[in-house]
Amino acid sequence: MPSTSLELGPTAASIRLAVEPGPEALGRRVAALLLGALRDRARGLCQRPLGLATGRTMDPVYAALRDHLAALPAAERSELLAHWHSFNLDEYVGLGPADPRSFAATMAAAVGEPLGLAPAQLCLPDGLAADPEAEAQRYGAAIAAAGGLGLQLLGLGSNGHVGFNEPPCGPEAPCRCVELAPATRRQNAAGFGGDPAAVPRWAISLGLAEILQAEELLLVVSGGAKAEILRRTLLEPPTADVPASWLQRHPRLRVMADAEAAAELSRRS
Repeated sequence: MPSTSLELGPTAASIRLAVEPGPEALGRRVAALLLGALRDRARGLCQRPLGLATGRTMDPVYAALRDHLAALPAAERSELLAHWHSFNLDEYVGLGPADPRSFAATMAAAVGEPLGLAPAQLCLPDGLAADPEAEAQRYGAAIAAAGGLGLQLLGLGSNGHVGFNEPPCGPEAPCRCVELAPATRRQNAAGFGGDPAAVPRWAISLGLAEILQAEELLLVVSGGAKAEILRRTLLEPPTADVPASWLQRHPRLRVMADAEAAAELSRRS
């Protein structure tokens, strides 16, 4: 299925959709877009920070981004990294940067340490905060103080969540402490020895309110297990039962998927 555009009627003007043959090719394509966003920041074309995500879908993205940056002349690479400023979508309550299962540790290993970023350049909620709700409010306020997000990278949960905005969820939901659905804990169990019960029950997550205020959204989806939920996300009317479906309302939504994830879209289009 070639790169194409889906017309979705009254909920969105147009969604740009690109399909790659597999996760590695998808990762390279997404990484190139992130590199472009870094260049825009370095040139002063965008002052807003990046919005980043974690999850298995993002592993090839960050690997390819490291490769892209390593291939640049040293002076250009240093200039781009000096302008890096990002906020992640979420963090587990009860896990801190020293815990390898935390998203803070994941981001440090994926980009922070190999790229030599300062801690202040790579922002996440504090999973060890004594008051998670207050931390969520602080984190949301920090993003607002930074002018909101520029390019927001998003994955797609098997139950239609983005960030940890579990269904049902409306488009006005703010950054908050969220109880994770059983389906999400099962989906994330691989990082916890395969035991869903070991996955933290709560997380701090950006809300759809902050996500939808970003300048541009980039939804990245891979694997046949996500094909049906991606179809529902893009081709059915927005509903709280599929929180990602509210992304249709954003004027600059780009969707990038591998061939397996896009299979239902291919049949429909």
